[in-house]
Amino acid sequence: MAPLRTALFQGPGGVPHSREDSLAALDGAARRAARAGAGLLLTSELFLTGYAVGSALPDLAETAEGPGARRVAEIAAEHGLAIAYGYPERDGCALYNSAQLIGPDGSRLANYRKTHLFGEFETTYFTPGDEPVVQAGVDGVRVGLLICYDVEFPETVRAHALAGTELLLVPTALMRPYEIVAETVLPARAWENQLYIAYANRCGPEGDFDFTGLSCLAAPDGTARARAGTAEDLVVADADPEFLKASRAENTYLGDRRPELYGSLV
Repeated sequence: MAPLRTALFQGPGGVPHSREDSLAALDGAARRAARAGAGLLLTSELFLTGYAVGSALPDLAETAEGPGARRVAEIAAEHGLAIAYGYPERDGCALYNSAQLIGPDGSRLANYRKTHLFGEFETTYFTPGDEPVVQAGVDGVRVGLLICYDVEFPETVRAHALAGTELLLVPTALMRPYEIVAETVLPARAWENQLYIAYANRCGPEGDFDFTGLSCLAAPDGTARARAGTAEDLVVADADPEFLKASRAENTYLGDRRPELYGSLV
């Protein structure tokens, strides 16, 4: 099976409150990613609106089929690549910190709601999701979705590994001084769970936040196959199912588990 070339768009996602700026930035990133041969483009957490939106959030949220989603679908179809992006989702009276995966033909493949909320802003405005494993297929690769803080819990990534996820997509808004997550935790998660993790961050100051950048594609051998710096960037690397298969055969963590001993963990 051919590798899935994956592009990570590290950027602030436009000016907060301006969906149009974010979508224009996405269109440019998709064009560059397609030229680099990517079949999948990942953006940051709450990409459509910006993260530091505060009390404006309820007015900026939209449904999973809203105008932002329709425009992302047009961009995906125009450039012929799948796009996963973060956005604030409205469902009735509830708001969710969500990530949606759009196929290269513009179809909606998956929608995930962040299950582990971080900080006062998120816990004030968002309802936590309750579906831990959301997956879809992209070019024959089983892709899963988490968002930012979710990936810092060993249980969430292990659940994906056990469910067969090969490439875990993680839109994120990692702030200073938590660089250790991007630099150390992500490669360790990829190694211990034997999968690829694509981690696309915001960068630079935004409101009261200062985002670290350091987006990466971590491989099952514990290396970062691509790593951004601290400024806006687009990095590209391959998620190779054949390498993953060989790595899982050599590093048998999943098969050597003894779940009958782990009852106390839950």
